Amino acid sequence: MPEIEQQEALLRIPENALFGKYEQGKLLGCGAFAKVYHARNVFTGQSVAIKVINKKKLNGTNLVSNVKREISIMRRLRHPNIVKLYEVLASKTKIYVVMEFVKGGELFAKVSKGRFSENLSRKYFQQLISAVGYCHSRGVYHRDLKPENLLVDDSGNLKVSDFGLSAVTGQIRPDGLLHTLCGTPAYVAPEILTKKGYDGAKVDMWSCGVILYVLNAGYLPFNDPNLMAMYKKIYKGEFRCPKWMSADLKRFLGRVMDTNPMTRITVDEVLNDPWFRKGGEYKAIQFHDEDYDKVEEEQKDVTSLNAFDIISFSAGLDLSGFFESTNPIEDSERFVSSESVETMVGRVEEFAKDEKLRVWRKKNWGLEMGGQNGNLAIGVEVFRLTESLVVVEAKRTGGDTGPFRDTWKKLRPRLVLGREDEEEESSIASSSSSVQVIEC
Repeated sequence: MPEIEQQEALLRIPENALFGKYEQGKLLGCGAFAKVYHARNVFTGQSVAIKVINKKKLNGTNLVSNVKREISIMRRLRHPNIVKLYEVLASKTKIYVVMEFVKGGELFAKVSKGRFSENLSRKYFQQLISAVGYCHSRGVYHRDLKPENLLVDDSGNLKVSDFGLSAVTGQIRPDGLLHTLCGTPAYVAPEILTKKGYDGAKVDMWSCGVILYVLNAGYLPFNDPNLMAMYKKIYKGEFRCPKWMSADLKRFLGRVMDTNPMTRITVDEVLNDPWFRKGGEYKAIQFHDEDYDKVEEEQKDVTSLNAFDIISFSAGLDLSGFFESTNPIEDSERFVSSESVETMVGRVEEFAKDEKLRVWRKKNWGLEMGGQNGNLAIGVEVFRLTESLVVVEAKRTGGDTGPFRDTWKKLRPRLVLGREDEEEESSIASSSSSVQVIEC
């Protein structure tokens, strides 16, 4: 943006704009721990949805893991039929999850007004399968698919949302199954009721079948005011198709809602089913590993801290532990400084020379130091946090913990020259100004 336009944009920023970037609008939804608002990016005019999470209310509850998981998973997913995560911001008391705003609202609200035609039901189901298949290929299992968690945009395209109950492959136990009981009763797969473990992909497929039934029938396939009675119907697969359903759709639903997960239809089999492909309207969205790698690279600005790292500086809820790390060794230290990136890197190199340590320059603003007969290996990286602040992070990349700690005690004072009070570091790190404009 040209300098004059940028200055004019700054003058138009409302005084109450969140982080000087988002003008908060009407309340879209409300829960016990979070509220969702419509908001507008004051620089671009783009509409977004912001989930505002109260960290104090979350602490001490089992919903902390749900929030961590949802943010971590959404960060990994880029698909036209999945709600996009733009960025995550944090203050001392709240977390702001900035997401794509889907104007059309919930699919549930639309189908509650009347059942859909078979063709329209197929269209939404095709988009749902495209998103679910993509998630499974990335090792993500939603586990709470239902019309309330499916949104529709202005163009009539479906968007999967709410990954708070999702699981990833890392949660699979040695028996190859997931064991956490979760989901919405009417959409839960029969194998979950047995409490013997389940395949995440299989239970998602069952839920997709229930959704398809609801879209075309206008009501649930398994429903009873008595919860246990409803569970018995689900376990036995007792449901009836209305007379207006075509024979092909009835057959297809029988394959999707097969009570035996071993014989239940898979995503690949769905893609080749005649009913699913009828009319030739379905066009597969191809995603390759290089596309995924490109997305991951786009999310990593080498001169800016990742949003998920910055949240860990904020007082209260610490989300850092749930996010994937490329460094398997946990020993690490970090602090905030007002010195330039070049100055900090220069000080590390001077320290290495004085301590007779070998030092290697890495890409961008990273260095690797080693010595003491292989007992010491430290990686140091400098990230630009804002225009006036940088973050220095040191990690033990090899060797023993003792030498790493001893060396860091010597290095850190060299890096914080001119800092009179180290308490200032934590106050800067936890301030809301340290998380402005952090792209995911």
